[in-house]
Amino acid sequence: MEFAGRDNDLARLAQQWQQVANGRGRAIIVTGRRRVGKSRLVQEFVDRTDAPSLVFQATQGRSPVAEMADLLAAVSQSTLPGRDLVTGLTPNDWTQTLRLLAACTPDDIASIVVLDEVPWLMQQADDFEGALQTVWDRHLAAKPVLLLLIGSDASIMASLQDEKRAFFGRAATMRVDPLTVSDVQDACGLAPADAIDAWLVTGGFPEIVASWQKSLPVAGFLAESLANPLSPLLVSGQLTLLGEFPQATLSRAVLEAIGSGERTFSAIAKAVNREETLASGTLSPILKALEKQSIVASELPLSTSPDTRNRRYRIADPYLRFWLAFGPAIIQLAERGRPAVALDYLQQGWSSWRGRAVEPFVRASLERLLPNQEFPHAMYVGGWWNRQNNPEIDLIAADKTPVAERVSFIGSIKWRENQPFDRRDYFQLSQAALAVPGATPETPLVAVVRQDLASDMPPITHFGPADLVNAWRPVVLGGAA
Repeated sequence: MEFAGRDNDLARLAQQWQQVANGRGRAIIVTGRRRVGKSRLVQEFVDRTDAPSLVFQATQGRSPVAEMADLLAAVSQSTLPGRDLVTGLTPNDWTQTLRLLAACTPDDIASIVVLDEVPWLMQQADDFEGALQTVWDRHLAAKPVLLLLIGSDASIMASLQDEKRAFFGRAATMRVDPLTVSDVQDACGLAPADAIDAWLVTGGFPEIVASWQKSLPVAGFLAESLANPLSPLLVSGQLTLLGEFPQATLSRAVLEAIGSGERTFSAIAKAVNREETLASGTLSPILKALEKQSIVASELPLSTSPDTRNRRYRIADPYLRFWLAFGPAIIQLAERGRPAVALDYLQQGWSSWRGRAVEPFVRASLERLLPNQEFPHAMYVGGWWNRQNNPEIDLIAADKTPVAERVSFIGSIKWRENQPFDRRDYFQLSQAALAVPGATPETPLVAVVRQDLASDMPPITHFGPADLVNAWRPVVLGGAA
């Protein structure tokens, strides 16, 4: 598969590599969701660097003895200059194994050592983490080596940086996220509006994006994927949920409740257990854990007036949001050989789903464009609502969050296929804006539109699909993208 995108991630790794080339060793913890492309990114970096290297991937469920033997076998087949030193050796423990690895890394030229699926190594043997700390401190840190520790289990990878753990303070952390919308546009060859749709559908997961035939419209990709029950679009959602959230768990039920459209704490509690509302003491820690994993996001209304009792929840991962909304139904139809019916089902709910799904993407995109000359104090973008959702404002830009000192603008998102933002939309927004604490009749209004503005519109700042996509393009020195 051709490697695409990831310019920012490659640049971050290159910066660390430059420091290694100029001095002592560096250790980097590389984390991120499963199937997000961490291993592929690191392999691409290693290939481009063309330095002496070892890339080792652990195997889940192996015995420590077998894993240590496999690591030394990988060392003997690597491009590290001292690889012949380990031929025929059988280590007794992880300290000895890693010490042998360190002996194979050069003292005079920079090298790269990659240990993939580190959580499995830590689960297999209690002595791995302590051995890693010992060998790093005594042997590797003084060498020009870049040590990359990769893992998907967020809690275990985070524990490496716990102040009570052996490896604390010895590594920086790099999180690898899915492909950006600009990466998706480049990979799929789509116009900006279609690229945003593609990003909402695929979530930027490389495996799904790679299955997108170049320049194929969104409807064509969906039809093609639904005709194949084993397509990455359908399979990846199942694998994610089964791997991280087994069917019978409460976490899975909470995810499904939020994915079906429930946004408030009380509504989620009722949806999870319709016979008896789920207790707050049970639901709260589940939601907090899902937020820590970046699976669920919670938001408060943004204005100059605090409102901590009006929290809302949403699925943070765009692909999981798509799959929870449509996946169970369309995959059953696809498996029955009814792709046309599955496509019709998806299209019936597409507009309303996309209208809601695009909102967090728009807010995140605008934050990357702000502050600017027109809105010099705008640092954060959120939304505003009251308990009755009347009105509900799509966009609030402010200097602080969640309680602002100054509201910079109030905006509306109209992501309609064939209708521009018109005078009716403008006056609805201007009237609703008066309800927002901190807003005045002079507060600027902003429109974010999939189409253009109607020709008879009053003056209003607006952003379109190209602005939002370009917000995610890498910026180089000098400000050019």
